[in-house]
Amino acid sequence: MATALYPGTFDPITNGHLDVVKRAAQLFDKVVVAVYAGSLKSVMFSTEERVALCKEALASTPNAEIVEFSGLVVSFAESIGAEVMMRGLRAGADFENEFDMALMNKKLAPQIETVFLMTAMEWQFLSSTRIKEVAALGADVTGLVPPHVVKALQAKLH
Repeated sequence: MATALYPGTFDPITNGHLDVVKRAAQLFDKVVVAVYAGSLKSVMFSTEERVALCKEALASTPNAEIVEFSGLVVSFAESIGAEVMMRGLRAGADFENEFDMALMNKKLAPQIETVFLMTAMEWQFLSSTRIKEVAALGADVTGLVPPHVVKALQAKLH
């Protein structure tokens, strides 16, 4: 078994992300959840907040380690000795974007394999962007994100 890197913005972490991490944790000795600090996206939570939310969400997954990173993801993967990069796939447009990134990463670091896990059916529609949008419009996101993330969203929005 190997070390797998699961990079992302995680703004915020959702039950779909947790599904992928927990399943990856059964396949690999260690899963490093890497929270990207240099996001080109507009983020709601600071890097420190996102790391803390991920740590709390994955506290019961002993072989998951949460860290922050910046720069090129393959360079970070090499620096921690990751042999595998994990990516979650939802239905639809995810595949093209993820496939494109995987090909570029393979060109830059041919020794690192990308492994895709399909997100469980119940989370196929879920994204951090949608969570923030509907929460900002007053919808209850309970059951879509961990309870502590619901509270963090409410605190940010009100």
